[in-house]
Amino acid sequence: MKRVVIASGNPGKLGELTSLLEPLGMDPLAQSIFSVDEIEEPFTTFVENALAKARNASAKAGLPAIADDSGICVATLQGRPGVESAYFAGREGTRAERDRRNNDLLVESLRDAKDRSAFYYCVLVLVNSADDPCPVIADGTWHGEITLKPRGARGFGYDPYFLLPWRGLTAGELYAEEKNRVSHRARAIAALEAKLSALQAHADN
Repeated sequence: MKRVVIASGNPGKLGELTSLLEPLGMDPLAQSIFSVDEIEEPFTTFVENALAKARNASAKAGLPAIADDSGICVATLQGRPGVESAYFAGREGTRAERDRRNNDLLVESLRDAKDRSAFYYCVLVLVNSADDPCPVIADGTWHGEITLKPRGARGFGYDPYFLLPWRGLTAGELYAEEKNRVSHRARAIAALEAKLSALQAHADN
């Protein structure tokens, strides 16, 4: 199995990515094992932030690294929170406290909105080394809408407020097995697997 560092300190992301990467023949390792701290994410696009995180983790761990940058984009809010999803309501407090404030702000911003459609977006960047000139980049989206009342205690972040009309449940009500089949992160992993397979096929020819 190929050892790869997951460039994230988010427990929810670590759990989901570990479950999704292992079937691809990877041995995913948390960056904390190598004393890699989370870095600033100053860019305005998901892909730039993911690339910075992947390169940082690879440089410090001396291994290939994969980074996920993801968030929720709301049409009425012109795509926000977007790349600001983790710190939509500020950087103070614990992760749980930030999640609560983020969700409160999102609900308040949409209380009078007629259109609450939204989508989760995830971009994955895989680098073989810190200075890899050809990173593998894949992404995925997951469409739904925002509900003003939370439902479910599973998942993390905005999941209890992300309603899937076709399913009648929020992401916070899905069991991990189902979420890992249909989520934005699952779709990004599927796209990554397809790209890696294509690269391997070219290498074998």
